[in-house]
Amino acid sequence: MAIAATANSPATQLPSGVRDPRLDFYRGIAMFIIYISHTPNNWWGDWIPGRFGFSDATEIFVFCSGMASAIAFGRSFDNRGWWLGTARVGYRVWQIYWAHLALFFFCAMLLVSADTFGNFENNYVNGLNLGRFFTDTGPLLIGLFTLTYVPNFFDILPMYMVLLLLMPLVMLLARINLWIVAAFCLTIWFLAQSRLLDMLGLDILHISLPAEPWSDRPWFFNPFAWQLVFFTGFAFMRGWLPKPPINALWITVASGLLIAMFFVSHIAIREFSWSWSSDWRTANQAWISKTEIGAIRFLHFLSLAYIAWVVAGENGRRLIVTGTTTLHKAWAWIIRQCTKVGQQSLAVFLVSIALSRFSGFVLDLAGNGAWPVAAVNVLGCAFLLGIAYMAAWFKSQPWRKSATG
Repeated sequence: MAIAATANSPATQLPSGVRDPRLDFYRGIAMFIIYISHTPNNWWGDWIPGRFGFSDATEIFVFCSGMASAIAFGRSFDNRGWWLGTARVGYRVWQIYWAHLALFFFCAMLLVSADTFGNFENNYVNGLNLGRFFTDTGPLLIGLFTLTYVPNFFDILPMYMVLLLLMPLVMLLARINLWIVAAFCLTIWFLAQSRLLDMLGLDILHISLPAEPWSDRPWFFNPFAWQLVFFTGFAFMRGWLPKPPINALWITVASGLLIAMFFVSHIAIREFSWSWSSDWRTANQAWISKTEIGAIRFLHFLSLAYIAWVVAGENGRRLIVTGTTTLHKAWAWIIRQCTKVGQQSLAVFLVSIALSRFSGFVLDLAGNGAWPVAAVNVLGCAFLLGIAYMAAWFKSQPWRKSATG
């Protein structure tokens, strides 16, 4: 695909105030998948779409967040200038920072409560690898607030903060030339590929961020690699990248790549026990790494995103269902609920992470038979939908509306 030569193709091509329905619909689906996949002992998580290939709901969340940022923050840069656009980004990062801390302490409280008052065989604090936080609290409390201590399971929001902080720099580079933006994003993605650099024997700078003071473990989601997913979505929504054509050749290529990658997926290994498939994954971790968003993993996501884009139709026209049959009404209802969740993704994400821990406690008590697992998943998703509606209601500030009648 070609890239525009200048930065004069902003998201204002879209009608003012109109969101692309595909953005919220697919982001809503990602929120449900994230809840299911993060719930311990939940075998529904063995069948999420990410088990059939390399990419998963994280790519959907980051890509769609890039698209949403192009609409929300990109217009601030266009209409209010670079400094105020940067200020708005900084304010959002500030909000996410405190949301991250609140999420950590709330989940830590849940784990401690389960270990203290619950009659469980498991030690939940150690199960989430937080035991060290409670034995070495002082230094790790400093690390938590400075983001030098980022435990697994609490790593998506710190990654998202760094992606947002890169946005003002990208917008500044875009004023010069979009090829510079592309070179910048690809260069720091390449420098974040530690496995690939080692495999190629390149002894050059590797960029990452430390996740814990006592080891050299980096953040599970290296933001300098994941920015490629974020800014790809950002570039498409800004009009910096042209829309891919919809034709038989592109659909065949994308579908072919997805089918080929299925044969080395988790499902293929688990269900068919192909030893060569497992060996291939082991030998090619540099290309499919989740931490560093390896090149083949990124290609898998782009193929999946293209098929999803084709299925939704131009401007998401297939997501607007107008039929009157029972099936049409049911499909329209499902689309509306996924879209509502996608519109309130931050609130839903925060609750889903905490809820997944609580749901794990429930499954430990009830067992992971078919009915308990189905109940946890269905009721959990319904609760998240309720959170989305509640968040939307609060955002509407109904108390500020004038009384009528």
